[in-house]
Amino acid sequence: MDETEFWELVDTAREDAEGDPEDQADLLVERLGRLDPEAVLDFARHFESRYNRAYTWDLWGAAWVLLDGASDDVFDFFRCWLIGQGREVFEHAVHDPDALADLLDDFDDEIDGDGEELGYAADEAYEQLTGVVAPDLGIPPPPGEPEGTPLDFEDESALAERFPKLWERFRA
Repeated sequence: MDETEFWELVDTAREDAEGDPEDQADLLVERLGRLDPEAVLDFARHFESRYNRAYTWDLWGAAWVLLDGASDDVFDFFRCWLIGQGREVFEHAVHDPDALADLLDDFDDEIDGDGEELGYAADEAYEQLTGVVAPDLGIPPPPGEPEGTPLDFEDESALAERFPKLWERFRA
């Protein structure tokens, strides 16, 4: 599975789920279950590498503003959700997290921002196909700390300055 196929699966599942991350995860499990186990592992590698790439202080700060706070676990689930938003949103957000203010048409904090189930879709599909837990993906481990310059999430003026569009749209 190449990168284009990965994003096509993510995008079509999101569209068919009408943006609901839990439904999107269910659709991904179902669709991955139609593939061979190696393709499912390829999907998992693509997902995991993007998940690790999104482990930045700036994205964590953006998640903090969007969600009015984001613990370690919440940020983990946010990164899964961000991947689930598709290639365009993901790539723009990684390069400029404040761009999320323009990229997200609607944002419902009751369902958006939490893609925990998306993070398990490939594992579930692999286990359903093979009856065993997925093996190690053979990709570099995630960094121990987020990339970039740490932010003080409790400093609202610093967050408003760093993420002016997000702050204006979601917190002002």
